[in-house]
Amino acid sequence: MIASIPLLIIPFILYNLGLAGMFGGGVSPWSQTLFQLTMMSGGTWSMTLADMMVLVGLFFLFVEIIKSTRTSNASVIDHLLSTFVFVAFLVEFLLVSGAATSLFFVLMMISLVDVLAGFSVSIRSAGRDVNIS
Repeated sequence: MIASIPLLIIPFILYNLGLAGMFGGGVSPWSQTLFQLTMMSGGTWSMTLADMMVLVGLFFLFVEIIKSTRTSNASVIDHLLSTFVFVAFLVEFLLVSGAATSLFFVLMMISLVDVLAGFSVSIRSAGRDVNIS
């Protein structure tokens, strides 16, 4: 049952912790620079907390797509819970002013891709499981 918990709820929770001020006293902690690297070209590449959140979301999307290839009864629960996470993203995006950011929108779209890919992979896998003699 624990394996059915959608991992994309983690970026959702982290974002809301940032809204609550758990990552610093500023209004938006997402613009904080985590590190900077000087490239061989002389340019400077910096990673912000928002960039890191997108990377975390993409990593969890990869894991969720791998999870969606399972063909078991738990996969139905997994897809249902992933849909609930997307709906939570959507409702918060529409109703909470602090969620009206590009970062939250990208995380919401990652969640939508998770829902669509999960259902698509499951339907495709189920079609291969059916044997008509």
